[in-house]
Amino acid sequence: MAGPVLGARALNRALLARQLLLERGTLSPVDTVRHLVGMQGQAPLAPYVGLWSRLGDFAPGDLSTAIEDRTLVRATLMRGTVHLVTAEDALQLRPLTEPAIVRGFRGGFHSLITAQEEAEVTAWGRELLAEQPRTRVELRGLFRERWPEIDADAMAYAVSYLLPTVQPTPRGLWGMPQGQAQLALLDSWVGRPLDAAPSIDDVVLRYLAAFGPATVNDAQAWSGLTGLREVFDRLAPQLMIFASEKGQVLYDLPEAPRPDAEHPVPPRFLPEYDNVLFSHRDRDRVIDSAHRPPLPPGVGARSGTFLSDGYFRGTWSLDGERLRIRPHGELGDAASALVEEGERLAAFLGTSGAEIVPAG
Repeated sequence: MAGPVLGARALNRALLARQLLLERGTLSPVDTVRHLVGMQGQAPLAPYVGLWSRLGDFAPGDLSTAIEDRTLVRATLMRGTVHLVTAEDALQLRPLTEPAIVRGFRGGFHSLITAQEEAEVTAWGRELLAEQPRTRVELRGLFRERWPEIDADAMAYAVSYLLPTVQPTPRGLWGMPQGQAQLALLDSWVGRPLDAAPSIDDVVLRYLAAFGPATVNDAQAWSGLTGLREVFDRLAPQLMIFASEKGQVLYDLPEAPRPDAEHPVPPRFLPEYDNVLFSHRDRDRVIDSAHRPPLPPGVGARSGTFLSDGYFRGTWSLDGERLRIRPHGELGDAASALVEEGERLAAFLGTSGAEIVPAG
């Protein structure tokens, strides 16, 4: 039976506290990425902005070093998207998220490649990646020569989705040309095998620590997995149970922070695809309007969104030598603090200042 009711603002403050967006944290970049169970890495430089907003003394070189020495890797994991995670987490999360990754690939390419062809293509793809990292363009050309009758894109994407891979450096390093994404085999890149018995219970508990209180559907939206009800039922005796204002059952760790609903929140700038906006089925706790976060292409650290009073209120982008802040509506008294925070982000990104401009 559900317990006390938590309103949207209470859930907002709890989420921001766990995401280190209520107050900047003191963890190392590696420990922060571990705590967050990874950061969105589709745009390879986005985690640098995400960590700048979360840590009080963040130096981008520290993150680059951890990626370069393979303590952190960028791999296809939750929701079939690229995440920056610790090597240990990649080895655990890849087997667990495999069903969602395979389902996503087959949903898009099922009419273009058969199961038998998948097996043959990925077997040769493994051999090719064991020789050296390769881009999808390179794979597409090699596959087209060998199997001209099969869709070349389907074959290249089969390798990137159906094999456990990482995107190796120099992509993802601060101050380096990003170039095309290459693929390398995960186990070869980190020098260890995938976890043979990963614990979904452990991952769900870590999700709650970083994103709770949350529903079963929230955890499924974050991971891309289905069938997590039995996991929550198994864990329920060690969890606290709440209810949302909509009557949903929320699960949480007993000792996790749940600040007061009116706890003051500073303005925060987020990078592209930040998981704080995409890790719940019901996003009311952070998106309370009809506006939806944009999903721009690019390598990251050039645009994103911002939170005011803890909620998604607009976007930002680098435009020439200025950081342009585009709110969805009036900011009132919050405008000056937002510009001050924007100026700090602009300095981090090497530009000259920030200003609010009309959206659109």
